[in-house]
Amino acid sequence: MGFTIGGIREMRSGTRRRGRAAGATAVAEYTGLWGWAVAPGARAADGACSCGDPACAAPGAHPLDFAREVPPGATLGMAADTWAEVPGASMLLPVGRTFDVLDVPEAAGRRALVRMERMGLPLGPVTVTPTGRTQFFVAPGASAGLPGLLYRMGWDDADLDLRALGRGAYITAPPSDLGGLGPVRWLRPPLPGAAATPPQARLLLGTLAYICHRW
Repeated sequence: MGFTIGGIREMRSGTRRRGRAAGATAVAEYTGLWGWAVAPGARAADGACSCGDPACAAPGAHPLDFAREVPPGATLGMAADTWAEVPGASMLLPVGRTFDVLDVPEAAGRRALVRMERMGLPLGPVTVTPTGRTQFFVAPGASAGLPGLLYRMGWDDADLDLRALGRGAYITAPPSDLGGLGPVRWLRPPLPGAAATPPQARLLLGTLAYICHRW
């Protein structure tokens, strides 16, 4: 596959139409089925970002500032029209609107997810990135409330590799490539009902903090 954004070209022209159609279908699924906005994102190859800035601080991992966001509820036709303007763009999900993200190391996240499922905890979607991180979708507000939650649970002074992403952040949506390192994948894909109403962070935080502390 390939793309031509900001002067970088890494896709054979014969495959561009197929890639564009597949991207529009995936975007329409995110907007139509799950009610998430999708922002066209930069791509990276050999450390260079498709935004064209040689000093880009986040190659292949940020929205394209000139591209239109596809709003929640957009149809396949609307998604196709937008994606035709940015062939090869990655799909980014804006955080802090319908969900925040709890981000932990992949190994700890996988172990915690198994424990949560056994405990019968409510769960939303979970992704795993090629950089070795697991991202749990939780209700908006988790980022702002994380310090207080950790304090009340007694984890505020622990050295935890756990962070929350909130409004203003973006995550790469499966199956898009993250920074030229490979695709982001679903560890737990969106499910009807659960995707629109992710769990409160406090319901998952105790298990995540415990596993991260022991890892």
